[in-house]
Amino acid sequence: MLIVDKDTFVPEVLEAEGFVFVDFFGDGCEPCKALLPHVEKLAEEYGDKLKFTKLNTTKARRLAISQKILGLPVMAIYKGGEKVEELVKEDATTDRIEEMVKRYALAE
Repeated sequence: MLIVDKDTFVPEVLEAEGFVFVDFFGDGCEPCKALLPHVEKLAEEYGDKLKFTKLNTTKARRLAISQKILGLPVMAIYKGGEKVEELVKEDATTDRIEEMVKRYALAE
C-alpha cells in the first residue's frame, strides 16, 4: 500500500490512471487500526487491478476537509480525480469494504 500525504495525494490519487482506493485514517482512530490488516490483505489480493493508498488525516487535515472527510474511518474509491464511492464510519465494515474493492477491481 502506498502512503500518500498532502504533497503526493494529487499525483498519486487524483491524477492516477484507473481506480484508486484510499484508506483515510487517523493516529487515534481505533476502528481504522482494526480494519488495516483486512485492507492490506485486499491490497495484496487486488493490487494488480486497483491502486491502494492510505492517507493519515491527522497529518493532512486541510486535505481531508477538502475531500469532505469529516469522520473516520473512510474508505474511498477515486477515478479521474473524482470520488466515485465511499464507506464512512460504521458502514466501513470488512465485508462492505471487500464488496466495494471487488466491484471496482473486477470492473476494469
